[in-house]
Amino acid sequence: MRNPLSKEFYVKRTKPITSDIRAEFFRDQTKIIHSYPFRRLKHKTQVFYAPGNDHICTRIEHVLHVATIAATACRGLNLSGGDWDLDTDMAYAIGLGHDLGHTPFGHEGEKELANKLGRPKAFLHEINSYRVVEHLANHGQGLNLTYAVKDGIICHNGEDFDAAGLKPTSTANELESIKDRAYVPTTYEGCVVRISDRIAYLGRDIEDAITAGFITRADVPEQVTKELGDTNTEIISSLINDIIAHSSRRETVGFSPRIHEVVRDLGKFNYERIYYHEKLVKYRRHIRTIIHTLFDYFVELFEAHGTDYAAYGAMDLEVDRNFGRYIQQLKSVYETEGFNSRTIVTDYIAGMTDLFALDCMRQISIPSPLGFDRCHRADPPHS
Repeated sequence: MRNPLSKEFYVKRTKPITSDIRAEFFRDQTKIIHSYPFRRLKHKTQVFYAPGNDHICTRIEHVLHVATIAATACRGLNLSGGDWDLDTDMAYAIGLGHDLGHTPFGHEGEKELANKLGRPKAFLHEINSYRVVEHLANHGQGLNLTYAVKDGIICHNGEDFDAAGLKPTSTANELESIKDRAYVPTTYEGCVVRISDRIAYLGRDIEDAITAGFITRADVPEQVTKELGDTNTEIISSLINDIIAHSSRRETVGFSPRIHEVVRDLGKFNYERIYYHEKLVKYRRHIRTIIHTLFDYFVELFEAHGTDYAAYGAMDLEVDRNFGRYIQQLKSVYETEGFNSRTIVTDYIAGMTDLFALDCMRQISIPSPLGFDRCHRADPPHS
């Protein structure tokens, strides 16, 4: 299958650049990898907040899983004997960039930031990921990615899909206008990433849940283990192979009806036994406190000092000085948008790592000790 729009359209960038030895979508991969938002993913929670355990999945591992799964599925479809001509570099780039706008503390951070903005889904990480790559990264210059990759990033959200599979929309998406999850990517590669996102976390979350003691491997539903296996490697392999076999001679990308039902059962199991486990429910209360406290603190700080960068620089707390520097670095973006305090603070918190958010909480919640000289002094004279 071929994508509905022209190749020239898919490689368009906001600012034209001179070509080099890299192909356009491979160039997008390097732009993403070298960006600060990508680097910060290594300290952002996927599901389990466990910074002391090097083997628990973080956001950066997740995006690498999505990228490799998507590229593998695209390569497999190209070799399947059907009429497929997918670009593995494009799929890999979309996978790398799809969560660049994710909040700290996983989806709980995302939900609480949306709640703080006043309504469910007021903040959506995929829309923020587009905002990051197009407007915020590189000190407000953006990463200048191709249209196809940006489109795949902002439309990757469709974890809920039906058994009919996915196919790209035949008309170009107006990316700046997208504010909800009603859109489909304009490329088959974007559709593959959308499915790969789910493949990447279903089995991986089981592995981490076993490590955390939430479940045992024997708890995984029998039908799941029979059809897919009971390890992350087996589950990923089974699902990729099913997509290739089922989609080879179709105009849509998706699972076979039988495997689609198994995937739904596995997702239900994960929600009931992992994502709503009592330990994670307790954890959510802490995330709510952190996100809400930081949001209120920074909004109040900005409304008090606005763009008085010298005032921020003279403040005692590092957290305040850092916030002032952030606003100044992105002055060109926020000046255009009218310096909206809630927008600025939303961007700032969404860009934080778990560790940075916790350090901000520590600074604004726990007073630093007074700086008395600790050297020994002679006793004062007595009368």
